[in-house]
Amino acid sequence: MTAQLRDPRLWGWLVPCQIALVAFFLRLWHLGEPNKLMFDETYYAKDAWSLLQYGYTRDAVEGANDRIVAGDLSNLFTTEPTWIVHPDGGKWLIAIGQELFGMTSFGWRFSAAVAGSVLVLVVMRLALRLTGSLAFASIAGLLITIDGVHFVMSRIALLDIFLTLWLVCMVASLAADRDWLATRLERGVPVGWFRPWQFAAGMCAGLAVGTKWSALWVVAAFGITMVLWEMVLRGKPASITDGAIRLLRVGVPAFGHLVALGFVVYLATWTSWLLHWEVFAQRFGHGYGDIAPWGDYLNRTDPTWFTAVTDPLRSLWHFHVMTYGFHTGDYLAGVDHPYQSNPAGWLLQIRPTSVDTVTDVAAAQCGAPTDSTCISEVLVLGNVVLWWTGTIALLAAAVAWVKTRSWVWSVPLVGVAATWLPWFTVGSRPIFTFYSIAILPFLTLGLVLVMHALYERFGRPRWHWAPIGLFLVAALALAWWLWPLWTNSLIPYDDWHARMWFDSWI
Repeated sequence: MTAQLRDPRLWGWLVPCQIALVAFFLRLWHLGEPNKLMFDETYYAKDAWSLLQYGYTRDAVEGANDRIVAGDLSNLFTTEPTWIVHPDGGKWLIAIGQELFGMTSFGWRFSAAVAGSVLVLVVMRLALRLTGSLAFASIAGLLITIDGVHFVMSRIALLDIFLTLWLVCMVASLAADRDWLATRLERGVPVGWFRPWQFAAGMCAGLAVGTKWSALWVVAAFGITMVLWEMVLRGKPASITDGAIRLLRVGVPAFGHLVALGFVVYLATWTSWLLHWEVFAQRFGHGYGDIAPWGDYLNRTDPTWFTAVTDPLRSLWHFHVMTYGFHTGDYLAGVDHPYQSNPAGWLLQIRPTSVDTVTDVAAAQCGAPTDSTCISEVLVLGNVVLWWTGTIALLAAAVAWVKTRSWVWSVPLVGVAATWLPWFTVGSRPIFTFYSIAILPFLTLGLVLVMHALYERFGRPRWHWAPIGLFLVAALALAWWLWPLWTNSLIPYDDWHARMWFDSWI
């Protein structure tokens, strides 16, 4: 037993699993509070329940939210399908929690808590691969565990935590594929067309896009990156012709695994829609508002086996066009939201997102002075000790990448760029800081890689752990300070206001 415990491979799983379990238990703490549909839970929780009950998403009836909170689940939906603006992949995951625990606030948030905890594990395993150090991988896991963006998004039934999990799983699989290939090239082992880790990455890519379309940017960025990794691994080609042939031999399997397989998996996330396509075509396909009819094929009275396959796919394409128009058209461009934010401030957490606030509660409820009141809030606000230092670390990571040309630095830099920069192109519509949950794992990896590089650079001195320890204490202290804002705790107004360090946080 002792020999097994000393096995670094065993500890490489035991420690991350233990930290992930700590994250899980923290996220389960009062998970069902507040007992209401917060923010966009009003869409995704009901969509998920509708998928469970009917196999496709339906419009909710007037007053459905109040009835759900009261425990009245009868006749919550009309017979009309709803216009879903994101694929069903993430909603089916929310539905798993509802299947286990019912249409309750705990039930519709449970899957997010699981996904957030698994994300901690995957980030730690990826950090371990990039640094080779279990200590620094543990730091990565601890930092994400006590971050407010991750904490709150792991306790609310939105899609972004599932999107982030699949994206990080994809990147972790590609990093594993890179090491898998390097080992075989060093040993002179032939490498075939099938690459197991690329296969896993393609599955995760499809599930990510099947949760939110914004994953496409990350899939494209790392698709190019993985090809470059392999081209560098294989060495300088003998000629331009040899280089072109090698690029094809590298690019074709990569495209097949990441794009072709990813597309099949993405299409599978629309299975429930395809099985009920006719109800969507009936409502939206014959012209809907300013949207033109989908085509005369909807009036066909003599379907064949061929049209039975093509008509659902044609309708799905039209539904995609309609939904793309919703995301990019004039409707959202003219909408404002009090908590919308500019992506330029996301890394610094300038404008957090309040997903629920209750004000003017009687002072006696929280022990506030008699001339004051109480307040409770669920605020998606990151642990700025992590975010601010992580932003600085990204600059150091960019310099290190230029100087060392090591593929390791490309992981956080490409990750942050692909999850952040595309949002600058859609500034005309309301976007929110909580989208930065997808940035967080890569920002954290960049910070930990810089810490590890400094540790190695100075000869692994023991004193190096003193500033790291102080940094972790500061992050833990701030997490304790912000805990009431993350957990809907009822506190005196003055205590709440003391935590509002900037006017933009209010």
